[in-house]
Amino acid sequence: MRNERLNEFVKQVSERTDLLQIVQGYVPLKRKGNRYWGCCPFHQENTPSFSVVPEKGFFYCFGCHAGGNAFKFISLIENVSYFEAIKMQAEKLGIELPRREQTPAEIAHEQERADLRKVNEMARDFFYNCLTMTQLGTPGMAYFKARGISDKTIGEFHLGFAPASWDKLSMAFQKRGVKKELLLASGLSAERKMEGSLYDRFRGRVMIPIADERDRIVGFGGRVIDDATPKYLNSPETILFNKRKLLFGLNRSHRAIQQAGYAIVVEGYMDAISVFGAGIENVVATLGTAFTVEHCKKLLRYASEICFCYDSDEAGQSATIRALSIVCDTGARVRVIVVPDGKDPDEYIRKHGAGAFRALVSKALPLVEYRLRYVLAHTDYDTLDGKVQALHQMLPVLTGIRETAMRNEYEKKIARSLMLDEGIVHDELRRYTHGNWNKTVSLPKVPRTQDNAVQQAGRTILQMAVRDPSILDHVQAVVPLSAITDTTQQEIFHFLQNHKGKELFLDNMDDMLSEAATSELSRAMVEEFDEQNHESAYTDALQVLCKSYLQMLYIEHSRKAEEYLRVGNPAYREELSEVKRIKHEIDTLQL
Repeated sequence: MRNERLNEFVKQVSERTDLLQIVQGYVPLKRKGNRYWGCCPFHQENTPSFSVVPEKGFFYCFGCHAGGNAFKFISLIENVSYFEAIKMQAEKLGIELPRREQTPAEIAHEQERADLRKVNEMARDFFYNCLTMTQLGTPGMAYFKARGISDKTIGEFHLGFAPASWDKLSMAFQKRGVKKELLLASGLSAERKMEGSLYDRFRGRVMIPIADERDRIVGFGGRVIDDATPKYLNSPETILFNKRKLLFGLNRSHRAIQQAGYAIVVEGYMDAISVFGAGIENVVATLGTAFTVEHCKKLLRYASEICFCYDSDEAGQSATIRALSIVCDTGARVRVIVVPDGKDPDEYIRKHGAGAFRALVSKALPLVEYRLRYVLAHTDYDTLDGKVQALHQMLPVLTGIRETAMRNEYEKKIARSLMLDEGIVHDELRRYTHGNWNKTVSLPKVPRTQDNAVQQAGRTILQMAVRDPSILDHVQAVVPLSAITDTTQQEIFHFLQNHKGKELFLDNMDDMLSEAATSELSRAMVEEFDEQNHESAYTDALQVLCKSYLQMLYIEHSRKAEEYLRVGNPAYREELSEVKRIKHEIDTLQL
């Protein structure tokens, strides 16, 4: 439960939050009357169905049914929890979060994280300034230009250069008061065993800052500009930097991934930078480690499809197969972008251009197609043993196909490719699955498409009840809230009734209401009705709800009368009398 300090904090953030300003930071909007319209940032559309009504503090999309207040918008667009959204907004406004009393260990741990982030930000600026403002960065700038990396992309990613000097950064930071222990903990410096002095971990390398999803610098990647080794060098593991959980570029690409409906995963940050610089922004990269379950879970928060685009050499194809094995049990749709000529995405874009790479993306192969090509290229299926081996390598991906017709077609295709009888393929697949076709798969929510006069009337009453909660007593005198036929609207009516007179209902509604109820309330708040005939609109809407309620009673008592008559219960006469009374009330209904 929220305490008074936390409620006051939320109220303060809410009062200083401008919904329109926040949304316009992400979505181009056009004003029409008292509301603003644009294309929804949460699903792909060409005709604007996304509406913002600043005076009511709500947004709603009539296409995908996303809706809520300013904090809900931030939580959806940034893919964070509702309370995280409030904290993010508070941070932007300079409002301090109320803190519970912490233990000395908790305070020390939090301070260490804050200090590491600060020194990482300092290092990012140091490397960037070396590249763009000093002669020391000339070799790095020449390297980036040779790879076709533009000044805009350099600025976008804050790319930099670590001078070839042994201790340029370490000395500069110590002079600025950064403690030796912090430089060692961050991995920016290492210690000479004999002398105890520091030297720079990164020297003579172009530098790529690595950020978490909230755009906070957590580490660095450095690439040599000559033939030295190691070719790539990342920051060591710290309390901020964990390669298994981080995806390079996700801080910049997550909104593009949401919009496109899929993420492109490449092997290295230089590939990601090249693809992003070519205008394809829904791209991320792993950090010199295999694709992990943690990576997959992060991406599935933004889209249900993942496209892998690893190098087309043998190592890249092997990495692709390993990644596919991670994803195939998650319910995600998977495709593979095949880069010809043994090239990686960066090389291909430099040689053929962004347009050619976009064409490769559009021709990405479904998982089964790619796997079949790979198996056929790596198996001697001229022999019986080879055919069996190839078939068994295909079975895991076949089990991931839930559509029977599609699965049958692939069974036929595999049988033809391996020159096997279709029955053998089918039987082997059935044996492999052991009947476990009913795996739980996360499917995207299907938005409601049906609507009717009763739901519309309910939304009209809801909007008025938000403005004037006192009308709820009148509504309940005519129609019991428990009789509201739309269960989502019923939830909202009960919420309003239980919180009459209480502050901050708009700010804490996401804690109190289901996702469907939040969406429905948002729709109610942004829909228009005749402001000039406010009383008439209320009466008409209430009459619709009342008639629906009476019709429900009519059906209920009619069924009882039929049942009593069937079993010879004399109570059927009372039920028939009630049916006639309700029918008369429906026919003469006036409020």
